[in-house]
This record gives sequence, structure tokens and C-alpha cells, in this order.
Amino acid sequence: MGAKRPRSLVLDAGALIGIERADRRLVRLLELAEDIHVPAGVVAQVWRNPARQVRLVRVLGSSPVQIHPMTFAVAQAAGHLCGAAGTSDVIDASVVLLARTTGAVVVTSDPTDLLDIDPHLEVAQC
Repeated sequence: MGAKRPRSLVLDAGALIGIERADRRLVRLLELAEDIHVPAGVVAQVWRNPARQVRLVRVLGSSPVQIHPMTFAVAQAAGHLCGAAGTSDVIDASVVLLARTTGAVVVTSDPTDLLDIDPHLEVAQC
């Protein structure tokens, strides 16, 4: 992403784990973002013990972060997308859907599965 200011970001589980580990590059990227989106299912993938996940709790509770619920409509769309892509990970599909609707860059530690769902997805690897 270089020196350009990211318009908005969608974080997947790998990005949230990077936050827990205080990855400096990721923290700086979050500081520069206009807004940050996280599907609720992604939170469920990494949420274990908030007493030990202080950084994660702080970031997820901050004002630029929006947690998006898995509504019935999102669940249907994610299931449809999985069927079309020949995959079964509805959480990855929800990340792709959220990136599409927000026009955001997805921050991920492993872009392969997401790009299998949408090869045109804009990703930043953390």
C-alpha cells in the first residue's frame, strides 16, 4: 500500500492475531485507516480470553472499528458465494462480501483462500 492512505480495511482472523501479537506494521496500517470493518464471525474465530487479549479488546472496541453481524441475508449470500466458489468456509466468504460492499482492502495473513473466492479482491498481507 505504500505511502497512500488506505480508504478502509476489512480484517480477517490472521489480522486480529497480528493485533494480539503487536505486529508493528499492522498497528501502523490500522492507525492510517479511515475505517476498519470486521465480520462478527472473524471475532468468534479468535476470541478466547479477553483478560489475556487486551490489545484485541482495545482495538475491537475503538471508534474506527465496526463489527458487522452475520445476519440472515449475509448468511445466505455467504453460502451462495461458497457454492459458486466451490469452498465451504462461510467466514472467509463473509470477509469477501464485506470487502465488496465497503470497497475495502482485506488485511490477512493468508490471502490464498480469500483470492480463491474472489480473485479480484484487493488484499494486504500481514
